[in-house]
Amino acid sequence: MNALLITGTDTGVGKTWVGRALGRALAAAGRRVVAIKPVETGCADATAGGEDGALLAAATGQAEPLAALHRYEAPLAPALAAERAGETIDLDAMVLRMEALGADAEVVLIEGAGGLLCPITWDWTVVELARTLGARALVVGSDRRGVINHTLLTLSALELAGLEVAGVVLTPPALPDESTGTNAAAIARLAGVERVVALPRVADPAAALGGIAPVLDWLPA
Repeated sequence: MNALLITGTDTGVGKTWVGRALGRALAAAGRRVVAIKPVETGCADATAGGEDGALLAAATGQAEPLAALHRYEAPLAPALAAERAGETIDLDAMVLRMEALGADAEVVLIEGAGGLLCPITWDWTVVELARTLGARALVVGSDRRGVINHTLLTLSALELAGLEVAGVVLTPPALPDESTGTNAAAIARLAGVERVVALPRVADPAAALGGIAPVLDWLPA
């Protein structure tokens, strides 16, 4: 499976936005792509159409899945949300389901929940899921103060886990600060990672094909 884990330096940094832009770009390039949100929290019937899993599916035009594989009402880390719902997430079953969904795809986009070490269960984080699937990692952060530290910590955790880094994408914050526009170069210099890009601010991921184009070159043909 040619899998790409889209992970974040934190929650709310634009993982879904990047995933949607990538999904649209890959589909527009004629590549068979499936986007999967393994676990999503803060879900309800009223929010279903606007949830991350549904937005990712709409971006690629895929037949399935049309929503996250596991949806929980409580807006908590997956392990906590599942526990509150009286459920336990079976990681092995999740991996088998994801492998089946991605069997005919050239690229499988996997959006994690929260940051890299966010617990899916009390024993497993997004790291174990990515390692089991042989996924490379795309780190997403918000181009604002603090992102240098958060990105370097995430990259260190990926290196420790033995996961290959595809690159780093910085998304434009709603409220730019003096660091906005300088962080990408700083991260590349400090981490020794050449593949760092800061995306321009556009409201619709469908309009981000130009900005996301460098990221497509980071993916295996």
